[in-house]
Amino acid sequence: MDDITSCAVECYSGYTYPDQPRAFYWQGLRQYVAQVVARWRAPDSCSFRVVTQDGTPFMLSYNEVQDNWRIYPG
Repeated sequence: MDDITSCAVECYSGYTYPDQPRAFYWQGLRQYVAQVVARWRAPDSCSFRVVTQDGTPFMLSYNEVQDNWRIYPG
């Protein structure tokens, strides 16, 4: 996973933040999340495996301590 980038992620926040990612910015373009394939938590983060509307898979990871998102394509 060489291509790791900080990014802005738009999320639905129900009981907790982030509850479900809806869209994110990748290489200057807004990518809409078509499906959340998996989600998991670690002590200081939560991650989502998502697929965009064009079928491209990504992993979005939110670090709660640093209050930032990271994106991993593929």
